[in-house]
Amino acid sequence: MMEEDKTMTGEAGEQSEFLEAMQQAADILTGKLAPTRVHRVPPRDVDVKAIRGKLGLSQGAFAARFGFSVGAVREWEQGRRRPEQAARTLLLVIEHDPQAVMTVLDRAAAA
Repeated sequence: MMEEDKTMTGEAGEQSEFLEAMQQAADILTGKLAPTRVHRVPPRDVDVKAIRGKLGLSQGAFAARFGFSVGAVREWEQGRRRPEQAARTLLLVIEHDPQAVMTVLDRAAAA
């Protein structure tokens, strides 16, 4: 009988936590509460050739400038491979602010 009471308390506690989580979700959706964590995932597809072309760099120069292998750049552009999530994130930053990436990489190389 004692064990049944503990189980009931555990289930009631889980239900209470669930209801509290649902209330927090509703408060976030209505703007009453700011989310504590936001997960952002880069898009599945990144047009590496367009990014590189916008910078006017050859595959070799693009790879050397941003720390990719020439083979990876070639395979991404030919659609044989897709960049991993971290590479897609870096490629998006390069697309939107290549100078910032070059500045950071230059500083890191000089350190």
